Amino acid sequence: MALHPTITAVTDRIRARSEGPRRKYLDTMAKAAAEGPRRAHLTCGNQAHAYAAMGTDKSALTEARTPNIGIITAYNDMLSAHQPFEHFPDQIRAAARAAGGTAQVAGGVPAMCDGVTQGQTGMELSLFSRDVIALAAGVGLSHNVFDAALYLGVCDKIVPGLVMAAATFGYIPSLFVPAGPMVSGLPNDEKAKVRQQFATGEVGRDKLMEAEMASYHGPGTCTFYGTANTNQMLMEFMGLHLPGASFVNPGTPLRDALTTAATERALQITALGNEYTPVSDILDEKAFVNGLVGLMATGGSTNLVIHLPAMARAAGVILDLQDFSDLSEITPLMAKVYPNGLADVNHFHAAGGLGFMIGDLLNAGLLHDDTKTAAGSGLERYTQDPKLVDGRVTYAPGEGKSLNEKILRPASNPFHAHGGLTQLSGNLGRGVIKTSAVAEERHIIEAPARIFHTQEAVKDAFKAGDFTADTVIVVRFQGPKSNGMPELHSLTPTLAVLQDRGLKVALVTDGRMSGASGKVPSAIHVCPEAADNGPIGLLQDGDIVRLDATKGTLDVLGVDLGTRTPAQADLTGNGTGVGRELFEAFRQNVGLAADGAGVVI
Repeated sequence: MALHPTITAVTDRIRARSEGPRRKYLDTMAKAAAEGPRRAHLTCGNQAHAYAAMGTDKSALTEARTPNIGIITAYNDMLSAHQPFEHFPDQIRAAARAAGGTAQVAGGVPAMCDGVTQGQTGMELSLFSRDVIALAAGVGLSHNVFDAALYLGVCDKIVPGLVMAAATFGYIPSLFVPAGPMVSGLPNDEKAKVRQQFATGEVGRDKLMEAEMASYHGPGTCTFYGTANTNQMLMEFMGLHLPGASFVNPGTPLRDALTTAATERALQITALGNEYTPVSDILDEKAFVNGLVGLMATGGSTNLVIHLPAMARAAGVILDLQDFSDLSEITPLMAKVYPNGLADVNHFHAAGGLGFMIGDLLNAGLLHDDTKTAAGSGLERYTQDPKLVDGRVTYAPGEGKSLNEKILRPASNPFHAHGGLTQLSGNLGRGVIKTSAVAEERHIIEAPARIFHTQEAVKDAFKAGDFTADTVIVVRFQGPKSNGMPELHSLTPTLAVLQDRGLKVALVTDGRMSGASGKVPSAIHVCPEAADNGPIGLLQDGDIVRLDATKGTLDVLGVDLGTRTPAQADLTGNGTGVGRELFEAFRQNVGLAADGAGVVI
């Protein structure tokens, strides 16, 4: 199937926009690759320090022709998605040894859980943790003794931060190794219902705790289609996973076999062999377009609208919000996974999952097939299903059809004709809205604004019964310069209750919403932010704000903003407590949300 003309046009536009930085990046990677195996340039003393604790692997490590894998791990046993990684290094070392190589843990990176910090002060460090992860991974790889890298990470900021590091060390071949989702627990719609009942006082904290514990109940990624699982989709669409690796549950024989297979593949694609595949060759304009299409086709997390530009910049590729919006217009929404539907990612995977989606999108001309991937040339191989045969991974053709069209549909009969992510622009700045879970009658909201500077103030107003009419709730001073751009997901139950009462409500904010949010129309990532003299800081209570997702506009009506003085907020409290002191330099130097809200890239 010929490529859709919009896919071609957007790819060409990105390539032209990126020409300078991409060329500089590729030249830098080529120069590093030309130096050959990294360990050859270390002194004997350097190497002795690096291998001192490696026991029987010492002799192999001193042989330049033996490839050595560096493991970057996000393991901790507080975070369910990363707890399974505890024993991966042992397995990887054993698999590497059996395949004629070696492996070392190069370093660990932090992995915080937005589910734990949601609505708490720690959430203000969440977005910035992405850049810390990139820095930490860079420190681990800087020892310069690795011929390939395996990245063990899953969740919200972890994978984007690891991709930024992988791109920066792009001359090193790399694979991302997932841990998989936890098995299904309490259905997500039932959990959401209990949250709303708690917000209105219908049930007590005991029932809320019971529901939450039944939903998040074991090792693995949370099963709703939020940022963590969107990350896993991206790694497959962009060719950094092994095919079919994303949604295999932890602790299963196939999961273990995929980890072994990833280790073996990492050894095969080093510069010491015949299939040298540096990450810099994989992460090109086509790979990022494929990732954007996957984001739209699955109704993925809005957080990736921030992360993808940052990831791309690390590889010299410049993305713009218009790229997201244009690709959304021609990409059908093929999946309904919570919060866009009732199913979870385990149900999605059983229905055909990513393999079916990639195959169908390729047949529709909506993906580039001629890409390099960690598994080999061409995205077509990602339509295959991994099978366990005699304890090893083999690949077989996928079903080629959906096994449950209530969850997963072909591109020719989608849930919606477009992907449901729209750029918003107008006299209030630029932002985005995710409409895939928003009813069509709520795609246009025009109502008086109520202005708040904290999400707690919104909740207090709700408890006081202040919301009795249609309202656009504006929560500003929530951008990266203000307080690190926390997710405002804890507002979702409150806003949903107002909507269920028959009110037309919308959220406008320079902050973020969770990948699990979506039923209430929300203009998010509005930039410039209030703390950066953005027009959102000029709004006043009672101003009529119009959010139009059909036209992609966000405006205040009948007001000359040029006559107003920007609002001032007391942000002094944002700099202390729960580690916020450590991130003052980040708040001072962070870029625009539209450009990825980057600090180090």
